[in-house]
Amino acid sequence: MIPVEEALAHVFKLISPLPTEQVDLPHLAGRVLRVPVAAQRDQPPFPASAMDGYAVSAHKAESYRVIGEAAAGHAFAGHVAPAEAVRIFTGAPVPQGAERVIIQEDVSREGDRITLTQPLAEALHIRAQGTDFKAGDQISAPRRLRPAELALLAAMNCPRATVSRRPNVAIIATGDELVMPGEDPRADQIIASNAFALKAMAEAEGADARILPIASDTEASLRAVLELAADADLIVTIGGASVGDHDLVGPVAQDMGASRAFYKVAMRPGKPLMAGRLGNALLLGLPGNPVSSIVCGHLFMRPALRAMQGLGAYPMLTATATLYSDLPANGARTHYMRANLGPGGTISPHPNQDSALLSVLCQADALLIHPAGDGPRKAGEQMRYIPL
Repeated sequence: MIPVEEALAHVFKLISPLPTEQVDLPHLAGRVLRVPVAAQRDQPPFPASAMDGYAVSAHKAESYRVIGEAAAGHAFAGHVAPAEAVRIFTGAPVPQGAERVIIQEDVSREGDRITLTQPLAEALHIRAQGTDFKAGDQISAPRRLRPAELALLAAMNCPRATVSRRPNVAIIATGDELVMPGEDPRADQIIASNAFALKAMAEAEGADARILPIASDTEASLRAVLELAADADLIVTIGGASVGDHDLVGPVAQDMGASRAFYKVAMRPGKPLMAGRLGNALLLGLPGNPVSSIVCGHLFMRPALRAMQGLGAYPMLTATATLYSDLPANGARTHYMRANLGPGGTISPHPNQDSALLSVLCQADALLIHPAGDGPRKAGEQMRYIPL
């Protein structure tokens, strides 16, 4: 067995960033920007009013004559002289000659004349040109494009961007004991569930994922399904990666030309884990137990997909919380314990860590990391976790 960190380093060595493509702005949500994007104009592109009120010159007066109006999208074309004012609304260009905006609450108006009812405020209520960004300012890459970045790209007048191609992920469940949801299982069969979680996780990382037919426990069946994944960037198999008589993923993949980087990782749940390359694809062989496969998906598949999209070779981010109750010593494998975050920054591992219990995983919002060989921990100690 090798440590999780070493196994993940092997996975990263098997990955090269995917090619890029130009994508239009409406379709960029969640994509990974690979080339910086430069603003095409200043924002705001002119000095803009920050309030509804009256634009006046620097000359101070008790009253002003209103000579026009400026609204968003409708600039006032003239010049503001001393003791003159232009009615102005938020977002409108500040007219030439004006150097402050008096908010409408601080004046009274009769006809075309306004009179101050409050002393002039210190604030000018004008947003200078380029306050937000200037032409040539960049959105750096690589980065995942969130809604805020899409708004920024639009404001920068950038209608498209260069992003990573979406990874193509093929997910293969294996085993005669499995049937798909909605089918009629025999008494000795169970419903295939892991693939649906892994598909959702892959798609959340920006991939296009598909679930292939279940491969039965024969070499011919597994080979046929693996051949359906020939165009994938990542092939994820579920089950069949151990060393039993029916665990065929390793031998069949090797017969098909796969290279294997490692087998067995010092972690629980999830020891029977393998990785390698099959054709042009990264191959991840995950355990069959539901929690084991999903935990391995968090620890290996998600970082792999991020690396494929150019986001770098990094493990999942961790955070620190205060252990709510005592924890006994751990064994030789790092334990990723289903846990819940509580008030005051505490974390509590679930009492039942059986790797077959999906219901416990659904209750958890964190994986508490108990290092290999770690001694007992007392309530109040700080421990790291992976948010779920």
